[in-house]
Amino acid sequence: MSTRYFSLVLGIIFLLVGIAGFVPGLLQTPEHAADVQVTQSFGRLMGLFPVNALHNVVHIIFGIWGIAAYRSYTGARGYSKAVAIIYAVLTVMGIIPVLNTTFGLIPLYGHDVWLHAVIAIAAAYFGFVATDREVGHSTTTTTTSHRI
Repeated sequence: MSTRYFSLVLGIIFLLVGIAGFVPGLLQTPEHAADVQVTQSFGRLMGLFPVNALHNVVHIIFGIWGIAAYRSYTGARGYSKAVAIIYAVLTVMGIIPVLNTTFGLIPLYGHDVWLHAVIAIAAAYFGFVATDREVGHSTTTTTTSHRI
């Protein structure tokens, strides 16, 4: 998979997950509300991943950004680098109890921790390691000369 396609696929997944977080039928109400101040659309997406309205909006933003970044190799590589760094930070925040609700705004605990780590690792590969290059289509015309 190329860096551009990684950006596109991750962007589409983020967009779909962000939208899914607003669908009440896909949310399971948790036993307790943790320390999250924003309780609109709060629940566990597919019974696993804690989300709320702000979390969903963040997913939608990352989705749109990923889809837009697909347009160029440079954009996709920059997106992958940013996602790698941001999601690595979110992984660490999810491990630290005082930060695992992003100051009460966005839940980052539970299954989100390992998922954020996997996303960070994949994005780091495409942002920092992958060596695919966008190949330009150039046409060259060769002229043959005939000797008489």
